[in-house]
Amino acid sequence: MIIKVLGPGCKNCVNLAANTAEALKELGMEAEIIKVTDYKEMATYGIMSTPALVIDEKVVSYGKVLKSNDIVKILEK
Repeated sequence: MIIKVLGPGCKNCVNLAANTAEALKELGMEAEIIKVTDYKEMATYGIMSTPALVIDEKVVSYGKVLKSNDIVKILEK
């Protein structure tokens, strides 16, 4: 599983990456977390605001910092 956090590296982006890592730990799952800061690459996902969370090339959230329990629910699906 590859998880991408899209954003310019702001505090919200850092928090989303940390919450994602925490959710993976809670579930006992392993995944590669990639931080994408390149605006051209972010634009290819069609998001209108950051931070965004992309799991296996599918945008699951953008414009907000999900809490780890919200990410757990997404990962369980």
